Amino acid sequence: MKRRRYLSLILSLFPCALLLSGQGEGVFGQGGGKVFVPLMVNEKKIKAEVARTEDEKSRGLMFRERLEPDEGMLFIYEREEFLSFWMKNTPLPLSIAFLDRKGRIVDLQDMEPFNLRTHTSVRPAKYALEMNRNWFQKNGVKVGDVIRMPPSFGK
Repeated sequence: MKRRRYLSLILSLFPCALLLSGQGEGVFGQGGGKVFVPLMVNEKKIKAEVARTEDEKSRGLMFRERLEPDEGMLFIYEREEFLSFWMKNTPLPLSIAFLDRKGRIVDLQDMEPFNLRTHTSVRPAKYALEMNRNWFQKNGVKVGDVIRMPPSFGK
């Protein structure tokens, strides 16, 4: 009986282990402990590194020297709220999209490298997506567009 319960526990944890290992649906890789997810907006694919923990969110893209052309960082929060970001120790010029719980862009802002100015979303947001500066503009992405995320993100 104990063996059966143990097996049941292992099988119930298997999907969570797959997601955390980067092998589950929607998660497509890890590099140096990083987890990336595929995003899509206006038929344009994005490879987004996920920042979920407070430590990952606090560090963000600090000290990064470059991002690939269609690569960014997705910040995930528990609920919609006014989100604030700054560029402390961040040498990259970035643009940020603030998204509601459905993935709809509610605000877009440009951010200057190393600038301590706070960028706060104009509306409550559950997600923030940082990309290379002008990525959204170059790809025709604007406020109101929806960024599609993996189903496992449970909007």
